[in-house]
Amino acid sequence: MDLVIDTMQPADWDQVRAIYLEGLATGHASFEIEAPSWERWEASHYPHSRLVARHDGRIIAWAALAPTSPRPCYAGVAEASLYVAAAARGRGVGKRLLQALIESSERHGIWTLVGGTFPENTASVQLQLDCGFRIVGQRERIGQHHGMWRDTIITERRSSIVGVEDSPNDRPGPAGVG
Repeated sequence: MDLVIDTMQPADWDQVRAIYLEGLATGHASFEIEAPSWERWEASHYPHSRLVARHDGRIIAWAALAPTSPRPCYAGVAEASLYVAAAARGRGVGKRLLQALIESSERHGIWTLVGGTFPENTASVQLQLDCGFRIVGQRERIGQHHGMWRDTIITERRSSIVGVEDSPNDRPGPAGVG
């Protein structure tokens, strides 16, 4: 598939939102039940690492990063989101886009990407595993979605190039310590 991955622009929001709504319609993409306005979405995501995948000039997938915490110690940790249009699923678009998102995140100093995925969304969990994420746990009955308690699989991917320098706490201490 001829695919162009580039930076999401505000003018892309209508197409991005339509793909977001397709994902929400599956019931397995997010606790959200409706897509936000551009202004709300824009305010909750990093200004970098907002990507779209285009095929024949039309957006068929998007990915972005959101901060996990305002605390400075978590400045390099971001939650990854990725949505693929229904007609483009199963064609490798998600994998190419997630790989591009990982590269972008590392260029912007992100050392850990995290995901929270409904267990029923097996394709998303497998995509994350294929791109170097690992499952670190499962939150049971963490929130309600359409009146039902839902679990989430928690994944993370630690960069091998960002945040790898030693800190004083990483070095062995005196004999028998550390």
